[in-house]
Amino acid sequence: MKRVGRRAFLGNAALLSAGAGLANFLPAWAQSLPSGPQRSPEALSGPDIALTVGETHVSIDGRMGHAVATNGTVPAPLIRLREGQNVRIAVTNHLAEDTSVHWHGVLVPHQFDGVPGLSFPGIRPGETFVYNFPVRQSGTYWYHSHSGLQEQEGHYGPIIIDPAGADPIGYDREYVVVLSDFSFMHAHEIFERLKQNSGHFNMQRQTVADLAAGRGQSFSERMQWAGMRMDPTDISDVTGSTYTFLINGHGPRDNWTALFEPGERVRLRFINASAMTIFNVRIPGLPLQVVQADGQNVKPVETDEFQISVAETYDVIVRPSGDRAYTLVAEAVDRSGMGRATLAPRAGMVAEVPPLRARPLASMRDMGMDMSSMSMSWPGGDASSHNGHGASSTGSGASTDMGGMDMSMRNGANAPQVVMGPGVQMIAPMAVDRMGDRGQGLDDVDHRVLVYTDLEALEENPDTRAPTRSLELHLTGNMERFMWGFDGQRYTEVTAPIPFRRDERVRVTLVNDSMMTHPIHIHGHFFELMVGPPGKHPRKHTVNVLPGGKVMFDLTANAPGDWAFHCHLLYHMHAGMFRVVSVRPLDEPHT
Repeated sequence: MKRVGRRAFLGNAALLSAGAGLANFLPAWAQSLPSGPQRSPEALSGPDIALTVGETHVSIDGRMGHAVATNGTVPAPLIRLREGQNVRIAVTNHLAEDTSVHWHGVLVPHQFDGVPGLSFPGIRPGETFVYNFPVRQSGTYWYHSHSGLQEQEGHYGPIIIDPAGADPIGYDREYVVVLSDFSFMHAHEIFERLKQNSGHFNMQRQTVADLAAGRGQSFSERMQWAGMRMDPTDISDVTGSTYTFLINGHGPRDNWTALFEPGERVRLRFINASAMTIFNVRIPGLPLQVVQADGQNVKPVETDEFQISVAETYDVIVRPSGDRAYTLVAEAVDRSGMGRATLAPRAGMVAEVPPLRARPLASMRDMGMDMSSMSMSWPGGDASSHNGHGASSTGSGASTDMGGMDMSMRNGANAPQVVMGPGVQMIAPMAVDRMGDRGQGLDDVDHRVLVYTDLEALEENPDTRAPTRSLELHLTGNMERFMWGFDGQRYTEVTAPIPFRRDERVRVTLVNDSMMTHPIHIHGHFFELMVGPPGKHPRKHTVNVLPGGKVMFDLTANAPGDWAFHCHLLYHMHAGMFRVVSVRPLDEPHT
């Protein structure tokens, strides 16, 4: 695919007035110090909406960079719809390459889902495509390109859909909080460097100085991991070494600021629109009441921090009080940087920004080997001194000798459907359900952290039938070669889609055989995570599958057509972790 002409564009941008302000590159909803009404008046709404995709330049923490913009801004304009309406969205392409728009989490007919080559041909340069669909739901969602790597370049924006009736969530003021990652390096160059050296952006490897100071793993542990060709510091493929982490298009120094009146109930609609970054979100000094996940209302649950994976959304209510400011922290999961914003009663106020916490280390649990009372040996060295939670012996818990059990990481006996080729570096020998786990690096924090098992749907699940069949899929990869796929196959190697019969109920189990976290997203559907009380399982469109972990959900295949099913880490999808779900027949009446 032809790349967007960054150098030529920035050459022209340099001729622009030096007085152009940051606000020129941002939609009104994303600018600092908005008036804060319940409804954002600057949102695009109504039955007819026009979007234009083109190139622009943006200022991030005072540095100019290239971006793919929608209506001239990054992030894109806020689209505000109402449940029950019909909307026509005309998208015009001013790029020199094809583009598209996918309405993430929004239930649309398959021909308007926006995946080139699957649901439509894409939008060619100079052409306009009109998306026309009924709005069948409410909640917080977002939209982004499904063409090439444009999502990394800035082609993303928020969607709010108001309920047709009264909103069960009460609040006095609201803000959209879009989290993202931005690089001054072109997205295709990032991908090329990952293919050449998957650890290219990892600047947090353990050093001799760490060993001398007793930080991290012991010498023997490091030798064991080296013998397995694994790096316990490899938490994120792309890191703060090239990324600036943004909140509503603002870098940490730009400090996006939102105002409140003390005592108000402020609704924060968090959207993780990043390409590759999982964030840990907290507001020191403020409890967070989670009221919605992936646009679906949940029974309110109070926490102090939550991990939001790529493509997930969470709505929270906070009640700031007093004449003080609060810092909103969105810390990258590998602690290589953070997004930072401020909530304040008056303009100009700031709060202390906490330092980055110590970077996490992957554990034996992350390798699918949670074996607190077992022993094992490795090709190239013995694995030892790991506790039952997968932490190294430098962490809390008793160590365990794992020197007497012979087990190969590539033994596929427990995954016979996996094609054992160069794209499979390991099979997790003892993958476990990790939906109750806090996420990497959060096990030892001294406050409450949201986990999936905390979530309970506010309303009864729309389909409570028992599943009639089961489907198991393995998330596989070769980190050294940066190859990713399902069941050992990249998308280009798969000859047939995953078949579903319309309206059938299927229990899907995802097994993560890699040491990387994978947020898995299905288009056109919601599924029920198998946590919480029967009939009140939380419904989601994206689920974070931790390394060495399993996730189970029930799916009603009630949307006919061909749908994308993929990892939402952009470069994982680009490298092959993508499949097609086919729901047939197409001509039966929808029930």
